[in-house]
Amino acid sequence: MESLDEILLESEDKMEKSVEFLHQEFNGLRTGKASPSLVENITVDYYGTATRLKELAGIATPEPRLIVINPYDPSALAAIEKSIMAANVGITPMNDGRVIRIPIPELSEERRKELIKVAKRMSEDQRVAIRNVRREANDLIKDLQKNGNLSEDDRDAGLGEIQRLTDEHIKQIDDLLATKETDVMEV
Repeated sequence: MESLDEILLESEDKMEKSVEFLHQEFNGLRTGKASPSLVENITVDYYGTATRLKELAGIATPEPRLIVINPYDPSALAAIEKSIMAANVGITPMNDGRVIRIPIPELSEERRKELIKVAKRMSEDQRVAIRNVRREANDLIKDLQKNGNLSEDDRDAGLGEIQRLTDEHIKQIDDLLATKETDVMEV
């Protein structure tokens, strides 16, 4: 049987992970600017092993609209290019035999609105995940009290703390979304 403190800590940890996950998802969501995070986690079949691109190559953004990928092993160029195409992130790599250049096209107004819809959906998924954590925690706290392991005052304090954590993490998600919307709409 878990204690109230364990339930609170576990719930906070799960909520933090939801916010962190959304942050990672947003990093992969393309804005009009070049960013290594657009490609660094693409997996490449490197001699039969699925390897993340950032472990196979140096990734740089020498210009605001250009990503340059310089493989540590030149023989991996074709595999890297193939993986970027397969990742379907809406960018086309250009291979010159030594490095891969990826020009980042200007986003159309329509594409920007689509990206914002995607960002809103991602945010809502994480809000739902946080609310699910809240519901589970509330059920555990009520069970503790029902089984006589917690006073009513402690139960009420625990439920209040869970709600405070929920509100705090949902606000973090809303802030991340607002920042991402600003980034996407910036020309």
